[in-house]
Amino acid sequence: MLITILLILSIVVQTLATAYALRLVRATKYNSVWILFIVGFSLLTIERLVQLLMDLGVEVVPRWWFGYLGVTVSICLSIGVMYAHKLFRYIDRLNHQRTLLNKRILTAVLRTEEKARSRFSKELHDGLGPLLSSAKMSLTALSRDEHNAEQREIIDNTTYVIEEAIRSLREISNNLSPHVLNDFGLARGVQNFIDKSVAMHDVKIRFTTNLRSERYDTDVEVILYRVICELINNSLKHSGCTSINLSLSQNGSELTLDYSDNGRGFNPQAMMDCGMGLSNISSRINSLGGSCSITSSKGKGMQAAIRVNTQEDPAVPARRDGRRKKRS
Repeated sequence: MLITILLILSIVVQTLATAYALRLVRATKYNSVWILFIVGFSLLTIERLVQLLMDLGVEVVPRWWFGYLGVTVSICLSIGVMYAHKLFRYIDRLNHQRTLLNKRILTAVLRTEEKARSRFSKELHDGLGPLLSSAKMSLTALSRDEHNAEQREIIDNTTYVIEEAIRSLREISNNLSPHVLNDFGLARGVQNFIDKSVAMHDVKIRFTTNLRSERYDTDVEVILYRVICELINNSLKHSGCTSINLSLSQNGSELTLDYSDNGRGFNPQAMMDCGMGLSNISSRINSLGGSCSITSSKGKGMQAAIRVNTQEDPAVPARRDGRRKKRS
């Protein structure tokens, strides 16, 4: 009686498993491995059903039939297992293609963003800049004439406002598209940004690098520059730190960035989810095929370790703007 119940339970379970497997055939695009497993499950179900009938006294097939059926099931399952790696390779290939697609999309977005920044910077510098300079020259010429004290004060105030507008325009233009980075490379660009940050904040920033005049692909230079600026700005605005240590070095084909501050610290995972640009930093580094590790805890500041391979990634289309890596 117990054997009969177990056989019935086995038949029900295998039937449900076979039915569910059949529903997934279309999802596997009728993969031969999956079909072999379905055939094996179906034959096992039939075998259990026949065995149940024979135990109940119904002679359905001769006893030797079980031998052939068992061999057939074994062959189906064995071949399915042997070729299952094809299915896994197909899944891995899809995941790899999806990763490459996401990487290309992110790279295209970042390049479009930098092109827009560069265009705005040029329009501000070449369009609005000359107009303000002309206005300043006109006021300078006007100031040579004789004026009373009130008129002189108006001219001086207007000249000061125009000079401040020109200074702000240059700063905005440089932030949009840093000219030092474009002309002299990553190390000089970072040093220039640090000098400006130190002048405006009471924070000590220690920057060490073994880079000289090396030039890298535009994507590498721009993204690392933006990442460094984001890290420094985050520390200055949110951490309450008094010192920042930044190291940028070339080790073989790998560009290494180590960053730390002595601020109040934070929960990196929470900040990844809600802001401070950490997720943006991680996405930018991933677009270069690099690695980014950010650690922090309350009262112990934060540390960031970034590694980027400067050899061109064949999976990502190269830029056609003539900015190739040059050896110094």
